[in-house]
Amino acid sequence: MRIILSSVFFLLFIGLAQSQNFTIPLWPEKQIPNFKDTGETEIRDSTEIVRIRNVQTPDIAVFLPAKRNSNGQAVVICPGGGYWILAYDWEGIDIARWLNSKGVTAIVLKYRLPSSNNNIEPHKTPLLDAQRAIRIVRHHAAQWNIDPTQVGIMGFSAGGHLASTLSTHYDRGNPQSPDPVERHSCRPDFSILMYPVISSDPEIWHQGSFRALLGENSTKAMLDYYSNEKQVTSDTPPAILIHSADDKAVPVQNSIRYYEALLRNNVPAEMHLFPKGGHGYGLALDKGYLASWTDMVANWLEALRLL
Repeated sequence: MRIILSSVFFLLFIGLAQSQNFTIPLWPEKQIPNFKDTGETEIRDSTEIVRIRNVQTPDIAVFLPAKRNSNGQAVVICPGGGYWILAYDWEGIDIARWLNSKGVTAIVLKYRLPSSNNNIEPHKTPLLDAQRAIRIVRHHAAQWNIDPTQVGIMGFSAGGHLASTLSTHYDRGNPQSPDPVERHSCRPDFSILMYPVISSDPEIWHQGSFRALLGENSTKAMLDYYSNEKQVTSDTPPAILIHSADDKAVPVQNSIRYYEALLRNNVPAEMHLFPKGGHGYGLALDKGYLASWTDMVANWLEALRLL
């Protein structure tokens, strides 16, 4: 009954907000998986950019383009922050508004962070939330003017690790689930990976992200499981990767190895490497030529839509 009421709430809320941006919870109330109530509160710091930590109630912020401009594509956006915080506007809301300008429905995912004490098994939480976000988008595809075969994932830095994790660790849904959302596949149709954390190889890894995700003493098996270049198969969705060669935080070899794994498995892939740009540049509005990455991604998305 609770699931049915939650679904009705979603539909009523969406009906009121069709021409607006709106936020809905990922999970029915008191049914958040892998969660324990520790009394923590969510913390937001908006000094320079909006940084969120200690996410308690994960949600999605839905940004709908005008119906006349909508092209049927949707992108779930995973902001980065090393699995410690979410750079929520810098790599989330600002990106959503840009995608809307291209006719793409944008969904900013406020996912739970493994560094919070509210996790039962910390490493599972971000992926559970990302999987749920894709399922919700497909569930509401008709109401949101989305083609359910054109639902992708986008991630920045550690959010890129989450996006590549979902691209290599997904399921086709549970047709027997009493929750209609859970009956949908959570496989993205494509992925956009922005200076992503990919590999657990100590020579190129982003140590902070893997320690936040897996703890200080993770096993080799767990490190390999989340080293996503090792998890690519022929069914991994197509991807575009954007990275800078001078990235000191997440070495460019992360993108290169994922790209090479996609090629080995005959998965369509595109990669753009900039000689300079560093890390964490978002839209790169103040970085000259680097800002052209948005045109590259827009052209790639258009090509996917026309296939």
